[in-house]
Amino acid sequence: MSNPVYLAVDLPQLNAAKALCERVKDHIGGVKLGLEFFCAHGHHGVHEIAHLGLPVFLDLKLHDIPNTVAGAMQSIHVLEPSIVTVHASGGRAMMEDAKAAAGEDCKVVAVTMLTSLDERDLERTGVGGTPHDHVMRLADLANDAGLDGIVCSGQEIKSVHDQWKDGFFVVPGLRPGGKAAGDQKRVVTPRQARDDGASCLVIGRPISRADDPLAAAREIEGTL
Repeated sequence: MSNPVYLAVDLPQLNAAKALCERVKDHIGGVKLGLEFFCAHGHHGVHEIAHLGLPVFLDLKLHDIPNTVAGAMQSIHVLEPSIVTVHASGGRAMMEDAKAAAGEDCKVVAVTMLTSLDERDLERTGVGGTPHDHVMRLADLANDAGLDGIVCSGQEIKSVHDQWKDGFFVVPGLRPGGKAAGDQKRVVTPRQARDDGASCLVIGRPISRADDPLAAAREIEGTL
């Protein structure tokens, strides 16, 4: 993609979300709509954003039994998303069924470990090893399941890219130099993530909550 930046839009008001996307659309490559947006606005909201002419990434992080996830994937065919997320921890069968049920032009990528988590959080959920180890295990599982790629933090992207050369890799939790990390614990800059092999850069608050979103989007685009 010519511009790998997908703007994460999770605004509670649909008109505000559309206005933000319209304002910055010439300096982003697509729009990521997550659970907050989807729960508030549903299919109608996705259609409204899609009318702006940008690819739509549905970050739904599906995680359920294989049959249910397959049914959910089929129910969003009409929205024609470019990317959809599932949780790698749902297992190989679930990921296989998700990919089989996806639209022909839709990339299915597996979330490995949320960027808001660190090693201590893993321990508390009963997972041993480092975040790097955990991400690499789940990347292997997603590859074996036939998915297009994974979601991981910028701290793991180089190792994943070295192991899975033709994968499609989504990196969230990005912060341009000097920006506050907020609730993210494993962050890098957009430029570093791109250099290390990221295919898609998900950026939200550094643009959406900037005093001047257009200037922020232009500045980030300029670093790439």
